Amino acid sequence: MSVAASALHGQVSQARPRSTTAAANAAPARVALLGTGTVGGAVIARLSSWRGTALGERLSLVHVANSRRAAVGLDGLAPEQAVAILADSSQASALSDIASALEGDGARVVIDATASEAVAEQHAQWLAQGIHVVTACKIGQGTSLARWRAIREACAQGASGYGDSATVGAGLPLLRSLRELQAGGDRIHAIAGVLSGSLAWLFNHYDGMRPFSALVRQARDAGYTEPDPRDDLSGEDVRRKLLILARAAGVALDAGDVEVSSLVPPELAILSRDGVDAALPALDAPLRERYAEAYKNGEKLRFIARLERHDDGRVSARVGLESLPGDHPLAGGAGTDNKVAIWSDRYKVQPLVIQGPGAGAEVTAAGLLDDVLRLVG
Repeated sequence: MSVAASALHGQVSQARPRSTTAAANAAPARVALLGTGTVGGAVIARLSSWRGTALGERLSLVHVANSRRAAVGLDGLAPEQAVAILADSSQASALSDIASALEGDGARVVIDATASEAVAEQHAQWLAQGIHVVTACKIGQGTSLARWRAIREACAQGASGYGDSATVGAGLPLLRSLRELQAGGDRIHAIAGVLSGSLAWLFNHYDGMRPFSALVRQARDAGYTEPDPRDDLSGEDVRRKLLILARAAGVALDAGDVEVSSLVPPELAILSRDGVDAALPALDAPLRERYAEAYKNGEKLRFIARLERHDDGRVSARVGLESLPGDHPLAGGAGTDNKVAIWSDRYKVQPLVIQGPGAGAEVTAAGLLDDVLRLVG
């Protein structure tokens, strides 16, 4: 199945084929990169590897910023030098400066490699000005329905595109597949998946013998979880991803429509971040009991997000730990893999299953830049 992106409002715009002459004569797209952390650094590394290639000639990095500083090169910044230039810059970072930094010939693109609420609030404004936005941040489309609608309306107003492939599955062809199925007249009946790389790793490794808390510490130290592992264990990140998938499937859910069963017990939830590590053993007894019950039934524990359209027109959405039969489409997998099953008119009995790395800076950066290239044509 083709996974080319849809050109519908609020979605990644499909690139039109360009003639060799047009490609040679077109001005490179002007790119602003926000965030130079793990993912932003991987974007810079990928851009650096393209220097001197046809791909590299299509993009010009003119603005780089973190939360404190910004660096602007109206004629372009060499990607391999961008971090050093930023470190030496005396210019304060200001979201209001980005549109002017992007002025010039060629398409204009903001790559949001942050997890910033303030940056996400600007997405619709940039889109309305005709600036494409490409992001791995789930706050834009995975929180309030009002913000999601504002992004769609801004895309229409500015004839711009919103690249969101990296928001779920680190660039796996999940959102594009959902949109293409619908564009071909298919109707999505259900979606279920392992959407968290950190939770996938935890339950792929948990065997009921070693304390779950020890495994959580190992995952945190390896960088699989957030510094505060409650951010992963609460299911809130998975809720946002399910909202994005649901909305892409034509189901305009609001955040409160998703039932979330957190793995964090109340006594752990109320603690300050400093007190979390010592209290992690509160996870052990409940998880050991859940594992023993699943093992007795020949099943496996997986943290699952589900969206279902019922015959009576109701829609249900939930996130939480489930015990799955060993032969279930979502029971397999390894490492931090995401695995998503899609049931539709054409995939009624055997679902379409998409699986692959659901976390990692390199695959996320690749997903971001794939979206940029589609949008700028």
